Amino acid sequence: MNAVKLDLDGSIEAFRKVPKTGVIYVMTEAARHGYRPDDAGWTNFGQGQPETGVIPHAPERIESIGIYEEDHEYAPVAGLWDLRAAVADHYNRLYRRGMPSQYSAENVCISGGGRAGLTRVAAALGTINLGHFLPDYTAYEELLGLFRLFTSIPILLDPQRGYDFSVEELEEEVLGRGLGALLLSNPCNPTGKLIGGEELNDWVALGRRLDCTLILDEFYSHYIWNGSPADATAARFVEDVERDPVVIVNGLTKSWRYPGWRVSWTLGPSEVIERLSSAGSFLDGGASRPLQRAAVPLLEEEHTRAEVKAIQHTFRSKRDMLVERLRAMGIKIERPPDGTFYVWGDVSNLPDGMNNGMDFFKKCLEHQIICVPGEFFDVNPGQRRAGRPSRFRNHVRFSFGPPQPSLEAGLERLEKMISG
Repeated sequence: MNAVKLDLDGSIEAFRKVPKTGVIYVMTEAARHGYRPDDAGWTNFGQGQPETGVIPHAPERIESIGIYEEDHEYAPVAGLWDLRAAVADHYNRLYRRGMPSQYSAENVCISGGGRAGLTRVAAALGTINLGHFLPDYTAYEELLGLFRLFTSIPILLDPQRGYDFSVEELEEEVLGRGLGALLLSNPCNPTGKLIGGEELNDWVALGRRLDCTLILDEFYSHYIWNGSPADATAARFVEDVERDPVVIVNGLTKSWRYPGWRVSWTLGPSEVIERLSSAGSFLDGGASRPLQRAAVPLLEEEHTRAEVKAIQHTFRSKRDMLVERLRAMGIKIERPPDGTFYVWGDVSNLPDGMNNGMDFFKKCLEHQIICVPGEFFDVNPGQRRAGRPSRFRNHVRFSFGPPQPSLEAGLERLEKMISG
């Protein structure tokens, strides 16, 4: 009997090492230090989900769903028609009222979570140059390195400018680097920078004019602190839903506070949606049927407006508290977040041993605090910049997703840690 072939480090040769995303890495390390999700003695500033319980002004939370006979069958790969239509109606009703071009169910594809939706998009891209920004969402790194048809092109954002990037600079990048598409989270995870209102309108118009597809991760579109959530989605500025090269990914995870449901959608021209559905047929097979059906009433206008109001009320105060207290500790906030539930901080002015992101993270674990080092957001597909220090090695992402009492307790421990 032949022995299993191992590579030099003792692992099975057939499998490559798959890196952990930033949040998975920090949670694994936290578990080694004794962290448990139900342990109130810990504060998870690394949390990538919002608090999911009852908050003031929010509609009632769903506590149970019915399972019908047909729910035991597969759902269509593109999603249940009723949910696809509900998503289209949601965008038309809130953002496209009175516009001649309207989204329909054929402009929507349902996936089992945001990363599944983004993976479908990446799998369906052709031989193009795809621009992406630094810093941005950690999971983009493996996503952009996995599919080899397109070439990922990094675009640097300047902390000294508050991560601003003008439409004129965007045009230079698109023309100069021959970008066929651009991937970005908006508002940005981790910096909280929002491209909204007329600025977003200009970006959509540029994509239309230069035939550069904007792939917009809008999962934080209800968490807007400067401006209105109505200004935060590109769907408001699309002229022709079938011709404008705009693809939007969103879902129940953040803006409806149901991350465990793993229900997301992609919105775009029907031709693109058809191709994403084909990709889904071999990638993931589709989302849960009963959860899709239960999601339909969550998209009703009254429910959505109530949830947005509740998020604005509860999370804005947590945002303001975190910014104020982190600054008082000596952590530099280059840009208070326009959106998301994250604060992006520079710890380089703190004492030795905690003045870079990784050392700060390790020190926090000793005080039952979790955060995410900034270097994980320096998206580096294929590790082509291996051996070079990250531009964001002195940064840390702090989440105000957890409930306020947990945040307050964590801030108190953080203050003691920094003051010595």
